[in-house]
This record gives sequence, structure tokens and C-alpha cells, in this order.
Amino acid sequence: MEESSRIAGPELRADARRNRGRILVAAREVFAEHGIDAPMATVARRAGVGVATLYRRFPTRDALVRAAFAQQAETCGRALTEALADPDPWRGFQRLVETVCELQREEQGFPAAFVAAFPDSAAEHAQARERAERDLMTLVRRAQTAGALRADFHPSDLAVALLAHCGLVTALPHDGAASRRLVAYLLQSFRAEAAHGALPPPSALSLGGLPLAADGSQRQRPSRA
Repeated sequence: MEESSRIAGPELRADARRNRGRILVAAREVFAEHGIDAPMATVARRAGVGVATLYRRFPTRDALVRAAFAQQAETCGRALTEALADPDPWRGFQRLVETVCELQREEQGFPAAFVAAFPDSAAEHAQARERAERDLMTLVRRAQTAGALRADFHPSDLAVALLAHCGLVTALPHDGAASRRLVAYLLQSFRAEAAHGALPPPSALSLGGLPLAADGSQRQRPSRA
């Protein structure tokens, strides 16, 4: 009996780890296909586990979404930190944009998760997003001071660019060439030497206000003059 207990313990823990891994993989797949509002039961079925097992591991949707995209969120945060630390602010800005767009392409459920205000951690999430927006503004000013980023660039321009790229990867999820070319076009248009003539006023969008539907596609909002 003692021997059986010693064997069962590690096997149970290994099985729990496998279940958790299957759930996270299934969650990313389901969220990419149906959005982060997809039923938890759908995730459980895709993972091949019972709904009760899913809820034991992730008691709320917030917990599941955060766990499913934890690596991507960490990558975004690290990219912004590295961009700020880069002595060449344009290179840092460029790599940041490329990294975020690559994540949009690889994990189509991530854009909606990136801007969602999770009910279980709304205050924490909002604070993190505010810090990210402040750090982005710092990076933008540094690149402008260096003469690399056009002087009329506004942080909302990045939100618009990410929204445009999100629309592309939603329509053409397997066309990496189109994604990379659009990102290159956008980055070239942000360079100081590309500034010729005045632009229309910037949008009121922010990274926290991207009009993304739950499935990562564009949600229609009333247009404003």
C-alpha cells in the first residue's frame, strides 16, 4: 500500500500537468477561432477534459485567458522594456512594433486578450496598461528627439497601425509575407524622412481602446467626425 502511494503521487501530478497544458493549448485555439468569450465548455471539450477539471485549474475566465496568453503578455512587456533600454530609440521602436505584430499573427486570440479589462483583475490590468502607455510615450519622444521618428507621430497612430494589421491577419491568417510587408510599409511611413506635408488630426484611439471584437476582428463603432 505504501509503495502504491509513492507511485500514484508523481503520476497524478504528471497527469495534472498534462491536463493543464492541454487546456491552455485548447484555450488558445478556441479563443483564436471564437474569441475570448467562447464557452468554457468548448475549451474543455477541445482539451479532452471535463468541465469540472477545467474549473479546478482555472476557476474563472479571467484566470484562463491570462494563463493562456501569459507568455505573449510577458513577451510584449519584455519587448517594451528592451526598446526603452536600447541606445538607438528608433531600433527599439521598430523591434517593439515588429514583435507585437508577430504576436498578432501567431496568436490570433491575443489581440482581444491584450486590450481586455478582465473583471477579476480590472484595477491591476488597467495600471499595467497605463504604465505601458507611459513607457510607449517615453519611447516615442526619444525617437522623435533623435530625429528618427516623424515629429507629428502620435501614440494613437500605433493603435491604428495595430488595428490595421489585426484586420489583415484576421482576413489572411496564413499569409506571413503580407503581414511582414504591411509592417514594413507602416514603419517606413513613421520615419522622419517620410514626413511630407501635414497629416489630418490624430485619432482618439489608445491601446486600451482598440475596437476589437471578442474574436479579434474589428468591431464596428459609430464613426466620429
